[in-house]
Amino acid sequence: MSVERRRNRQKRVYIVLLGMSSLLIVYMMRIAWLQLAPSSSTAEMTSRATAAQLKAESVAQRERELVLDSGRGDFYDRSGLAITGETYKALAVFPLRQRARTQSPAELTKLARALGVKEQELAEWMGALKDPAFWRETDEQIPHKLTERQLRQINELHMNGVRVLPYRNRYPEAFGPKHVIGYTSQHPELLQSDYSERLADKSMKLTDQTGGSGLERSLDQLLQGVGATSVSYFTNGADEPLHGLDLRLTGPTNPYYPLKVTTTLDLPIQNRLEQYVDKNGLKEGAVVVLDAVTGDIVSMISRPKLSVEHIGVQGTDTANHAIRAAVPGSIFKLVTEAAALEAGLTNEQESFFCGGSYGRYGLHCWKRGGHGDVTLQEALAGSCNVAFATIAERLTARQLMVAADQLGVGRQIGSTSEHKFQPLDKPLKQLQDEEAGTVFAAIPTVRDGGQLAQTGIGQRDVRMSPLQAANMMVTLLHRGEVREPRLVSEIRYGNGQLLAKLPRQLAPSPYGQISLHTTQTLLRGMEAVVAYGTGSSINDGSWRVAGKSGTAQVVHGSRERINHWFVGYGPVESPRYAVAVLAENRTPGLSNKATVLFRGVMDILAVQGQE
Repeated sequence: MSVERRRNRQKRVYIVLLGMSSLLIVYMMRIAWLQLAPSSSTAEMTSRATAAQLKAESVAQRERELVLDSGRGDFYDRSGLAITGETYKALAVFPLRQRARTQSPAELTKLARALGVKEQELAEWMGALKDPAFWRETDEQIPHKLTERQLRQINELHMNGVRVLPYRNRYPEAFGPKHVIGYTSQHPELLQSDYSERLADKSMKLTDQTGGSGLERSLDQLLQGVGATSVSYFTNGADEPLHGLDLRLTGPTNPYYPLKVTTTLDLPIQNRLEQYVDKNGLKEGAVVVLDAVTGDIVSMISRPKLSVEHIGVQGTDTANHAIRAAVPGSIFKLVTEAAALEAGLTNEQESFFCGGSYGRYGLHCWKRGGHGDVTLQEALAGSCNVAFATIAERLTARQLMVAADQLGVGRQIGSTSEHKFQPLDKPLKQLQDEEAGTVFAAIPTVRDGGQLAQTGIGQRDVRMSPLQAANMMVTLLHRGEVREPRLVSEIRYGNGQLLAKLPRQLAPSPYGQISLHTTQTLLRGMEAVVAYGTGSSINDGSWRVAGKSGTAQVVHGSRERINHWFVGYGPVESPRYAVAVLAENRTPGLSNKATVLFRGVMDILAVQGQE
């Protein structure tokens, strides 16, 4: 009996389980039918759409991504001070539905008050966002840098989709962008030509930044890095935050990147000189400071200013005037004198007579009435056009060109390295936009006295860059040995390991170098320029200096203008710096602006050297 009862109970349990299973199967089929089966009933279609929407919203999630750091390598000065790259706190907002953003309208009011903006304006901006964005003031091109007060106020708020995040700004606000460093921008054409493989494998996008000029351009392949650091904010299909996920930071984990590029620049000197030339009215031109001992580039300033946020806007310029060739005027007389001394066509004892007019070619001396009888040194000190036109007519075009080449003029001087740069597997041109300049536009086939006379005083087709002019001073101080101005000293991985060291190099002329006697004669002549010549107005200062002034007639647009130059070195007793100053397109009749600026630059260098 007990056995029979047990069998009946098992049978009933089986029937119940079978019934429950059947009911479950029917229920699952009903759900599938509601979601998938076609129906001609509008009500059923609406019901099905609603169910599908609810299903999508319950499982879908969206990843709102915002780039915090591009991962691009940075530049540092010779002491390790950062020239590019600063990190500060900024306000990030991620797109959310208004009902999901905050439970308290008062929070929005507090946020607007902290930012110093109207609440309606802030609400409209946040409501219109389609993608994550940083808050910017009306006139700001980069995310707004939050003050300590703003940080305290915002950190007290609790708003969904609103966060304070670290933002990596490429060009620090503490000082202006540098032409020598350059800028980055979106340039799809350059990306296509330089990074076609990375674009194809999706590791780069056409909207990525690439170097537009300066070192940003010449080292771009190294600076690009291995990826950006970004933050993701997760929401569901209804644009509501997914609690538990919130923010997630993602970025490359390669310890070797981003790279660190150490330049030869001295950032405190660079910034102080920029402030000085701007205060003293250098609107167009350049200043180059070289270490007189090593030839390294200590400072390189170009005007008009570079504005990385307003490329091409009137009053700004992306061109680096420090490496752009300009008409040099009388500073080229150093080359003319060197050519004549090397050829044995003049000496320090020769005397010249200047009555104010050369007597042919329409050439006159700048000094009305002339200089009278002058020696070679006095002719250089007084920048006598008549004496140097006389000397130039004794020379051949080839002799002038050879002397210029021996002094590093009329050729690229900052981009001479032909050795393959291993990290790029090709020669590296640190100053790839440098212009070589010219002595003659074309090699003369017949002797032309007028052409020689005008060339000898730095007019006609002669072009020289401020970098070449400053480097010519270094060459003379090193007994005629031409050095390549160095801008980058080393490149290191992100973990500090050395990637490449760029040694100092010579830039010899195929024609050899000028003699020691010639260099000493030119150096004595430049001391005379400041002692009693055209530079005598600057012989009082922190250091005793030597140099050569220059004025050159140019045509800018349709108007006659003057280029003002001064090149030199100091202190004379133990030279530490070689400097070239160019003030371009000045109004005729004004005093030499470059001479005044040169004195100020040297005084600043003297002070900086004591700090």
